[in-house]
Amino acid sequence: MEILLAIVIGGLFGFSLQKAGAANPQVIIDMLRLKNFHLMKAILLGLGLSSFMLFVLMNVGIIESGHLSVKTAYVGVVIGGAIMGTGWAISGFCPGTGVVGVGAGRKDALVFVIGGLVGALAFTLAYSSLAETFLFDEIGAGKATLATTGIEKYASLMDTVPAVVVVGVIAFVFIFAAWKLPAKSEGLSS
Repeated sequence: MEILLAIVIGGLFGFSLQKAGAANPQVIIDMLRLKNFHLMKAILLGLGLSSFMLFVLMNVGIIESGHLSVKTAYVGVVIGGAIMGTGWAISGFCPGTGVVGVGAGRKDALVFVIGGLVGALAFTLAYSSLAETFLFDEIGAGKATLATTGIEKYASLMDTVPAVVVVGVIAFVFIFAAWKLPAKSEGLSS
């Protein structure tokens, strides 16, 4: 049943990405060049609503907070994020939109996905050599949350503030920004 649910949710997510234009690399590149804010508005609204709903559902007990997994912050994650962001800006695809692009029949997306798989294989093969380097030095408290989630195994940077409040403020800022952003930039030339 879980695999069926994952396929349905993944299919709906891919459909949403396709409808929002995220499978078109030019739309993503125009967003990153601050020329077209349509996709940015969709991303901010989606992040704001889904994050807030997740924490509300956790707060009322519908979703167990034990399902929340906090990843350790490493130096390599920051470097890897910068590499991925650069690749995103150059190609117009991120891993999710690349798969959607393949589904839409884009050959450039297929090359992107194959390149990502080759990169993942290269990292897997090099992992044992990299594991003892500075790339795996923890940043700050390692596995930590911004606010109190109710999960004792994770440190909290703000012990007295419930996570639902912090997420609510961040969600409001994201949703407000999505509402206020224009569809296209008026100040930048094409």
